[in-house]
Amino acid sequence: MKTWLLTAAIAASFAAQADEGMWQPHQLPAMADMLKQKGLEIDAKSISKLTEFPMNAVISLGGCTASFVSPKGLVVTNHHCAYGSIQYNSTAEKNLLKEGFLAKTYQDELPATPGSRVYVTEAVTDVTAQIKQDQMAKTGHDFYKGIEQQEKALVAECEKEDGYRCQVYSFHGGLEYYLVKQLEIRDVRLTYNPAGSVGKYGGDIDNWMWPRHTGDFSFYRAYVGKDGKPADFHEDNIPYEPKSFLKVSAKGVSDGDFVMVAGYPGRTNRYRTANEVANQFENAYPEGKMLRERMIEIIKQTAKEGSDERIKYESLIAGLANYAKNFTSMIEFYGKSTMLNDRKKVESDLANWINADKQRQAQYGETIAALDALVAKSQQHQARDILLGYIGYTTMVTTASDLYRLANEKTLPDMQREPGYQDRDMTRFKSSMERIDRRYAPSVDKALLLDMLSRYAQLPKDQRLPALDKAFAIGNKFDAKKLSKTLDKMYAKTQLGDQATRLAWMEKSVADFKKSNDPFIQFAVNTYDESMKLEQEKKQLAGDLMKVRPQFMDAIIAFNHEQGKPVYADANSSLRVTFGNVKGYSPQDGLVAVPFTRLEGILAKDTGVDPFDAPAKQLELIKQKQYGDYYVKAIDSVPVNFLSTLDTTGGNSGSPTLNGRAELVGLLFDGVYESIIGDWGYDDNSNRSIQVDSRYMLWVMEHLDHADNLLAEMEIVK
Repeated sequence: MKTWLLTAAIAASFAAQADEGMWQPHQLPAMADMLKQKGLEIDAKSISKLTEFPMNAVISLGGCTASFVSPKGLVVTNHHCAYGSIQYNSTAEKNLLKEGFLAKTYQDELPATPGSRVYVTEAVTDVTAQIKQDQMAKTGHDFYKGIEQQEKALVAECEKEDGYRCQVYSFHGGLEYYLVKQLEIRDVRLTYNPAGSVGKYGGDIDNWMWPRHTGDFSFYRAYVGKDGKPADFHEDNIPYEPKSFLKVSAKGVSDGDFVMVAGYPGRTNRYRTANEVANQFENAYPEGKMLRERMIEIIKQTAKEGSDERIKYESLIAGLANYAKNFTSMIEFYGKSTMLNDRKKVESDLANWINADKQRQAQYGETIAALDALVAKSQQHQARDILLGYIGYTTMVTTASDLYRLANEKTLPDMQREPGYQDRDMTRFKSSMERIDRRYAPSVDKALLLDMLSRYAQLPKDQRLPALDKAFAIGNKFDAKKLSKTLDKMYAKTQLGDQATRLAWMEKSVADFKKSNDPFIQFAVNTYDESMKLEQEKKQLAGDLMKVRPQFMDAIIAFNHEQGKPVYADANSSLRVTFGNVKGYSPQDGLVAVPFTRLEGILAKDTGVDPFDAPAKQLELIKQKQYGDYYVKAIDSVPVNFLSTLDTTGGNSGSPTLNGRAELVGLLFDGVYESIIGDWGYDDNSNRSIQVDSRYMLWVMEHLDHADNLLAEMEIVK
């Protein structure tokens, strides 16, 4: 009876709640009635079945989402998700980022960035019991390693079937664990991307803003061997034939229509404590914003625009700028919001609820205080840890460190190695070494490292690392000129800028590394023990947090369920579904943002100067009102982008936005400025996702780029 009442309460709450929630597919059948009322026309149960339409058409790129849109493995995603591959195939003489690219035949398609993958999720299995078996009596580092070993064992068993990549994901801070099995397609090729003045129209100025007029879409194709199984790139490979693919709607959506998104959102923080919230917004975000903006400035000062060096760093610049603006919004809206007080109230209410019952006191009584103490401990060396994290954006330091770590890990049996250095990871590791050729310029790398080390040198001595200080000759009195000369010598002498040399180091022993005269190899050897000590300390703390945070989440779930409120897990890059409606919003008093932008908005914004420099042909088509089949009477034009109430975050980029029949009506690519803080809390009034409209995609493909071969391949619903 209690279970029935709880289910009824949850079902009732679904009907009343906002469009908040990144739901695991298996949760959707319980929401069927509400979804049908909102406009879902297919069976909600089908969305929970990952091997059936439409879920088996939704794929991960390992950082972005995408979907199959033809029976021949054609994949659509965001332009900014394919940006690295477009950059990889670009040179100063043939700049695909600027000019665009269209393969008219399979033979014309270009290999994507080394290591590019298409992941098709085929199974999600609850493995909580297996993961926690015989582990709960352990603490700290032992608990961390125990859980890790259980995960590795499950992954190894799952990957016995060739062509699959498996991973264990934790939910609710480690309260639950699920094993995700994905088909791993290794031959991915660039098929089509519009010119940058379409795909990135508005650039960093318009990023996170509304109104928006960005054609943020591109196409890959997935290939497999002749036997239909995943294979490395080969000219004899054939297009992958997915079990299903999405039809593309030429009718699109209207204001108020139901929409949903299936995708792989990266990370949200909606159940963090008040102390964690205060630290992130008042310390970590301001520091991160400053460092990202400084790195962009250094790259632009060091590498001339249009040069091969600049092209190598365009993708990094875009990523840095994206999150610098993200952090700016986070800080701004935190200052205006009641978020911190709201979190404090949640914790106060939770504490009162716990203290009102002796059984709950016994179960959760020490949880909040224990979690706060561990969080405070994790922040003790935050200034140093942030700088070390940003040093990780440089290439030579990280390359040498990764290679030497690999040599050490290879002295261990495979199952005892650190994740990332097992045999299963070697293809990815090799690809990361190969990608460096198109993402590294010594002058830029040195300038970035010099700036980060100069900041590190200003830390109090007890915050610094003796081995790191010694490696770069950083003394008690910092000498910037001396450090610069030290780096000049290191970059002049190192051979790690050569791909063949890097790949050769993958096969060398610890002894070989210790004998090397390469300055960055010497750096890796001399700082290794210190680095391992830091890692052990972090794993000790992580293990303690892994014991306490699930207790905190268990209390939150029980507290909410008692009130009939459903609880979804924070995003963790696993497959989720969110639903909502096409809807505008009011960003401030006196202003109302309508949900659609039009072709004419491109004309109005255009200055002829990047990033508002639409192709001349496009401007002429708009002036002549060449709308074709994509004209919408309600807006008297072709829609370009639209707003929705979908609850999304980073990683959702490229996600197919679907109508009630699961037809593709757009691609999610951004959120409005006011909703960036949504990673920490959803606001029904201001959380809005931005989609590129399927009708604009089709219009660009047909009228601007004449991608007739791709249009013929897709099933377009008119």
